[in-house]
Amino acid sequence: MGFLFGALFLLLSFSKAAHGGTLPLATSNSTTTSPSSYTVFVANSANNRIQRLAGGRCNIFKGKWVYDPSYPLYSFGSCPFIDPEFNCQKFGRPDATYLKYRWQPFSCNLPRFNGRRFLEKWRGKKIMFVGDSLSLNMWQSLSCMIHSSVPNAKTSLIRGDGFASITFLDDGVKILLYRTPFLVDLVSEKAGRVLTLDSINNGNSWKGMDMLVFNSWHWWTHTGSSQPWDYIGDGGKYYKDMDRLVAFYKGLTTWARWVNHNVNASQTKVFFQGISPTHYEGKDWDQPPRSCLGETQPYAGFRYPAGTPMAWVVVNKVLSRIRKPVYLLDITALSQLRKDAHPSAYSGEHGGTDCSHWCLPGLPDTWNELLYAALFS
Repeated sequence: MGFLFGALFLLLSFSKAAHGGTLPLATSNSTTTSPSSYTVFVANSANNRIQRLAGGRCNIFKGKWVYDPSYPLYSFGSCPFIDPEFNCQKFGRPDATYLKYRWQPFSCNLPRFNGRRFLEKWRGKKIMFVGDSLSLNMWQSLSCMIHSSVPNAKTSLIRGDGFASITFLDDGVKILLYRTPFLVDLVSEKAGRVLTLDSINNGNSWKGMDMLVFNSWHWWTHTGSSQPWDYIGDGGKYYKDMDRLVAFYKGLTTWARWVNHNVNASQTKVFFQGISPTHYEGKDWDQPPRSCLGETQPYAGFRYPAGTPMAWVVVNKVLSRIRKPVYLLDITALSQLRKDAHPSAYSGEHGGTDCSHWCLPGLPDTWNELLYAALFS
């Protein structure tokens, strides 16, 4: 147990470390003016060594949300790939202002997403999103964004149990999804379902990709009937439970070893999607006892009151030690401001209030704009 407490202490200490990060983008003096009835929503995103390796001047994760009437980038009715759980407008959401916000970095402009250019750059390539339903959210978003640029392109959609792919046939670009909420293996044994923190046999399915976009955290906190495992396995021992941040740290370290041993950096670009926040508790933005239900505008403040989630600290700790180049899409701080962007009661598949996932069109489109900026700037 001493190791567990020691590891958690290291994580807590790491959260106090200073971070800085940059990505080279052309600066611009142009600004976007929002209607007088709207507020500019600002975020300061802590960043890390992964971004600093780019050596540029612009931190694309530090900026503000601005009202832009040219958004969204596509309509819910024009994209054939959106699952009901994300299709908020189709399932009755009455407001649409949340669709009109664009992320504006402080010291540069993001390049406008161009699906035609994306397909040309990745012609004949395979892109895989690996993770949980937040990966599904981002995978569908990217597919919709590309489709809006080439609406007449021939596509092939395959959906299976834990696997899906969309192929843009004219360019031979495959965008795949591999569902594995923990990245490490969840296996059935005599004792029951075991989450194995030191095993990652799933990784055999990720080899041979030209781009990998990883994500995990959403399921690590589940308890009770929604917990998909009975035991945590680590080093040949079974634990009924473990501090979830320590477990996440151990599992993500196993993933990092997989990247170090299996990724050829000259052939495969690797991204980590970052920690997607939830908005179930209004106290996080100083409005208890509210939730995301009924929220129609971003949080109007400079710093999100709840602060940086500890899962973000774990991700940065692991990525700071990885040997292969992995780019962190540091979406946490900018997404924390978007308490207005969840399906809430307007999901076609989830009962109750969903403050975990995001409407499409919506916030995941910004995540893909940031991905696009990292690839094309």
